[in-house]
Amino acid sequence: MELPKFLLGDNTDFPEDVFIIHMDYPRFIINLKDDEVEFLEEAEDLDEGELNQVMEALITEANEFYDREVGRYEE
Repeated sequence: MELPKFLLGDNTDFPEDVFIIHMDYPRFIINLKDDEVEFLEEAEDLDEGELNQVMEALITEANEFYDREVGRYEE
């Protein structure tokens, strides 16, 4: 099965939160409400500086993904 890079998630227990799940390495969930990130696995092959650079780019991509998805719902 081929999985998308990002998934959009919500939960009625957290009505104000919007979650983006990153399915590629390193797997993580970001809550767009406060940009809190929860890693689902350790990024063992990246040092802290590399991880920060990778995460900055992925968070930007996650926000662009969300904007694109919301735009498609509004069409």
